Amino acid sequence: MKTAFNHLKSDSIVCTNCITGETESVSFTGDILVSVNKTDKAESAFFTGSGLVDIQINGIRGIDFNVPSLTVEDIVNATHYLLREGVTSFFPTVITNSDEHIITIMRTIAAACESDPLVEACVGGIHLEGPFISPRPGAKGAHNAAFIKAPDRELFNSFQKAADGRIEIITLAPEWESAPEFIEQCSRSGVIVSIGHSLADTSQIRTAVQSGARMSTHLGNGVPLMLQRHPNLIWDQLAEEELYTCIIADGIHIPDSFIKVVRKVKSDKVLIVSDATRFAGMPPGEYHTHIGGDVVLDENKRVSVKGEPGLLAGAAKSLKENIDALLEHRLCSLGSAWQMASLNVAGFLNACRNGIKDYPNDRVIFIVENNSVRVKTVIKNRKVVFSE
Repeated sequence: MKTAFNHLKSDSIVCTNCITGETESVSFTGDILVSVNKTDKAESAFFTGSGLVDIQINGIRGIDFNVPSLTVEDIVNATHYLLREGVTSFFPTVITNSDEHIITIMRTIAAACESDPLVEACVGGIHLEGPFISPRPGAKGAHNAAFIKAPDRELFNSFQKAADGRIEIITLAPEWESAPEFIEQCSRSGVIVSIGHSLADTSQIRTAVQSGARMSTHLGNGVPLMLQRHPNLIWDQLAEEELYTCIIADGIHIPDSFIKVVRKVKSDKVLIVSDATRFAGMPPGEYHTHIGGDVVLDENKRVSVKGEPGLLAGAAKSLKENIDALLEHRLCSLGSAWQMASLNVAGFLNACRNGIKDYPNDRVIFIVENNSVRVKTVIKNRKVVFSE
C-alpha cells in the first residue's frame, strides 16, 4: 500500500493535529488505522484532522446531481473524487425540479448507496433544497420558478420514499402558510429543516425556529441584492440562538467582512459548505447548464452568466478549496477553518439526528503549501481509501 508515510519506511507517521495543535503519532497495520496517540516527538510537516463533511454539494468535476440522467456510476465517481479532496462524508444536494425528475434522481442516489459500500458509508444523507422555497426574484436564485410550490407533506413523502428514507436535510422558505406544520412534521421524523431562498420576516423566522428549524442555508446568498437595513432576514437568522449558520467561504460568494461577523456571532455554530456545482474540478472555459444557460468559469474558479460577469451562476470550489480561501484571505487559523468544515458540522448532525456513523474513525493527513491544503492520505472508518 502506498501511503503518505511510505517514504519514511514506517508504519506510523507523526502529525500535528490541525485543530488542537498537539503532536500525534498515527499508526497503521497495512491499510488499517490502529491508533492515534499523543507523542513528545518533534512537530511534523504533516497535519491531521477529522474528515471533512459537506452538507450542501450539487455536483463535482463534471458530475451534476440534478439531472435525471444521473447514474450510479456518476455517484461512485463523485465519491472517489471527494475522498481525494478530504471529504469523507457528503450530502448530495437536489434542488428544485419537476416532481418526476426529483424522484428519478432520488432513486439513483439510493441505488448507488445500496450497490456500493463505500458510497453508502460516505453519503451521510440527501439534502433537498426546494421545491418549497420562495418564487420571488432574488430569493429563488437559479431555481426554476415553474416548479416552486408550497410545502406539501404528501409530496415530500413521495420524495422520501424514492430516496429510501435518505433525505436528512430540507431547505425551505418559512413564509409559506403551510410551513410551520410542515417544519414540525419534518422535525418529528428526524429531518433537519433549514431556512433558505426565502424572504421571511422576523415573525415568520421566529415561528420557523419554534416549529423546529435549526439551520440557515448559505446565509448571505439566495437573497435579493438589496435588503432594508433592519430588520431583514439575515440579521433575524443571526439573532436566532438555535440556528446554525452555513456559509460558502470560497472568497467569491460573500465578502470577508460578512464572514468575520458570522464567526463572531455564531462561534462554533458556523458551518462551511461548498455548494459546489459540476464545475468544481473543471478547467476554465465556457459551459452550458440546464438551469443557467451559458456560463463562464474563469481561472479564479468564479462561475458567471455569459455576457454578465457580475452575475454569479454557481460555486466551483470544493470544501477543501473553501478552507484554502479562508487561509489565503487570512480570515482564521488553519484549525478554525478545518473545524468549521468538519467537527462543527459533525457536531451539528449529532445534535439534530443520529450523526455520521463511525465519524470519529474518519481522518485526513495533509500538508499545507502556500496557504493551500494538499491531501496526502484519507482514512474512512479506519481504512485508507486514498493515498497520494
